[in-house]
Amino acid sequence: MSNSSSITHFFLLPFPGTRQLQLLHFCFFLVIYLAALLGNGLIITTIAWDHHLHTPMYFFLLNLALLDLGAISTTVPKSMANSLRDSRDISYAGCVAQVFLLLFFMPAEFSLLTTMSYDRYVAICRPLHYETLLGSRVCLHMAAAAWCCGFLYALLHTANTFSLPLCQGNALHQFFCEVPQILKLSCSTSYLRELGLLVASACLVFLCFLFIVVSYVQIFRAVLRIPSQQGRHKAFATCLPHLAVVSLFISTGSIAYLKPPSISSPSLDLLVSVLYSVVPPAVNPLIYSLRNQELKAALNQLITACFQKQ
Repeated sequence: MSNSSSITHFFLLPFPGTRQLQLLHFCFFLVIYLAALLGNGLIITTIAWDHHLHTPMYFFLLNLALLDLGAISTTVPKSMANSLRDSRDISYAGCVAQVFLLLFFMPAEFSLLTTMSYDRYVAICRPLHYETLLGSRVCLHMAAAAWCCGFLYALLHTANTFSLPLCQGNALHQFFCEVPQILKLSCSTSYLRELGLLVASACLVFLCFLFIVVSYVQIFRAVLRIPSQQGRHKAFATCLPHLAVVSLFISTGSIAYLKPPSISSPSLDLLVSVLYSVVPPAVNPLIYSLRNQELKAALNQLITACFQKQ
């Protein structure tokens, strides 16, 4: 038995015991991490390099790529290092940092995805007012608001979580420090305060989700009224990647936090955590690049320019 004041480190979920499987886990996470770095890095570089992409949609996409890089860099490198060293410990300060950063990047990303749905709504449903409603200053304020919301949420949530007395040991059944797993170590009824914060967070997420749904209902109604097939195709090409990213983010997060405790198991919790914290940052660049012709054309020009300089 221990309390939070005496805990100096936590033990994370151990991966398969054999050295070969640990190295396989390291290689698997390394491939995913490098794919996320490459994909999001190319999006950031391409948008910053091509002035034709200096529009609200691509400005928000650049911010999304930055958040994805931050989110996956919070959990995966530490897990890879532990597998490589055959270790499972993380310092108390490192655990606090992981919780804070993950709670910073993920809510900020969801806020940004909500903002991006508004951008698509204005672009398709109110195109004549697009420059007025989404000028450069407005876009900066909206992006800053998303980052600030993530920071304030993370600050409140992290402070509340680690103020709880922890006396159920220091072993976390997860490959990174996750709030639900830390709450299981609490021996005080004050954890209900944290659960209340989670419920309030779920309500805010639901309101954002409702806003996204209403926006896309209006978008699809407007797209179906476009007379030309080419116009409908272009509208769908800009909306479907965003909708796919939103669906992936919400579905994986919902499975992680809303699944019944009765079906919880270490292997299932591990799979779900990988789905919501590792997969989206690696897959998002692929989703956006597959259907976005402007982004692919700018990326080809960037690669060609790099080869010509050499």
